[in-house]
Amino acid sequence: MNTEKTAPRSPDPHTRALSQAGVSLWLDDLSRTRLQNGDLANLVTTRQISGVTTNPTIFQKALTDAEAYLPQLQELAARGTDAATAVHELTCRDVAQAADVLAPVHERTGGRDGFVSIEVDPRLAQDPSATVTQAQRLAAAIDRENLMVKIPATQACLPAITEVLAAGISVNVTLIFSLPRVREVVNAWLAGLERARTAGRDLRRIHAVASLFVSRVDTEVDTRLRRLGADESLFRGAGLANARLAHRIIVESAQTERWRLLAAAGAPALRPLWASTSVKDPALPADAYVSGLAAPNTVITLPEATLHAVAEHGVRLSAADEDARAVGYAAADAHLDAVGRAGVDYSDVVDTLEGAGIAAFVAAWEAMLDTAEQGLARARDEASGPSDSPAAS
Repeated sequence: MNTEKTAPRSPDPHTRALSQAGVSLWLDDLSRTRLQNGDLANLVTTRQISGVTTNPTIFQKALTDAEAYLPQLQELAARGTDAATAVHELTCRDVAQAADVLAPVHERTGGRDGFVSIEVDPRLAQDPSATVTQAQRLAAAIDRENLMVKIPATQACLPAITEVLAAGISVNVTLIFSLPRVREVVNAWLAGLERARTAGRDLRRIHAVASLFVSRVDTEVDTRLRRLGADESLFRGAGLANARLAHRIIVESAQTERWRLLAAAGAPALRPLWASTSVKDPALPADAYVSGLAAPNTVITLPEATLHAVAEHGVRLSAADEDARAVGYAAADAHLDAVGRAGVDYSDVVDTLEGAGIAAFVAAWEAMLDTAEQGLARARDEASGPSDSPAAS
C-alpha cells in the first residue's frame, strides 16, 4: 500500500507523550513500498515509532504488490530460485532495510529499542529443533544487532526460546494468550539468559519481549458470553484484564534473586509487548487497548490506522502510575473471576486462540509462498519474452 499521500509530516505530541512515559511504539506493518517511499522513516520522526513487527499475514499482503518486488523477483528467477527461498530472501531484505532505518533509534536508546522482528515459519510451531535452526538462519542472513526473531509460545517451542536466547539472539516471543504460558515464557527467558551467561556472552545485547495478544481475547470471550446470555457488564473487559495480569507476572519476575543476578550481569529486562491492539468491537474507542495498557517499560504494537487514531485523539495514561496499576490488577482478577463464574472456560479460550492463531499464520505463510511463486513465474515470463517461432503461435 502506498502511504505517501497520507503520511504525517510534523511531530505528534500525543505519541511523544507516550514515548516520554516509557512506552515504546512499534509499527505492526512492513512492506517494500513503505521502505522505498520513506514512510517508515517518516513515522519514526513524526509518530515516535521505535520498532517494527512483522508476521506471515503482513508479508503475504506486502508481497501482493508485485511491482515493488519485481526487480528482486527477476534476480531470483534468473537464479532458478524456488518459492521458499524467494520468500526467505524477499522478507530478509525488507527486515534488514527496516533495521537500518531503525538503527539510529537502537543506538540512541542504548540498544533498548529500534528492533525489527521477523517470524520463523509457523508450520514449525510444534518442532523446537527446526525452529532453532531457522531462527539461527534468519539471524545470520539479516545480520543486524537490532533484529528480533519471533518464536511462537507453544508448549513445544518453549525450549527453542531458551536455546535461541542462549545463542545470543534477541527474541520476540509471540502468540501468547494465557497467564500460565506467560509464567512458562518467563522461565524460558531466564534459562536462556543463564545459559548465555555461562557461555560468556554479553547479556547486554540479548533482548526479549513477550507478545501478549489482546483484542482476540475479547472477541473470543465476548462471543461465548453472548452465547451464555451473560450480563452486559462482563463484555469488552477480558482482553485488558488478561493483559494486566500478564504485566503483573512479568513485573513480579523482576523481584526474584534469579533475575537480580542476571541484571547485575547486564541483562535487559523482559518487556511485555501488547499485540493485537486494533479494536474489533465498534463499541470500543480506537485507542482502548493503548490507553488501558500504556505503562512504563512496555511495548505496544500498532497497525497504522490505530497509530494515527492515537496521534489524533491522544490516550489516557491510565496504567502509567504504580498505584493505578495495583488497582488495575485487582480489578482484572475480579473481572476474569466473574467471567469464569458466568460459564466461560478460560483454559479452553486460550487453547482455542493459540490454535487459531497458528492456523491463521500457517494459511498466510502458504498464501505467501503461492504469491512468491506467481511473482517468480511472471518474472520468468517477462525475461523469456514473446517467441517468434511458428510453434509458439
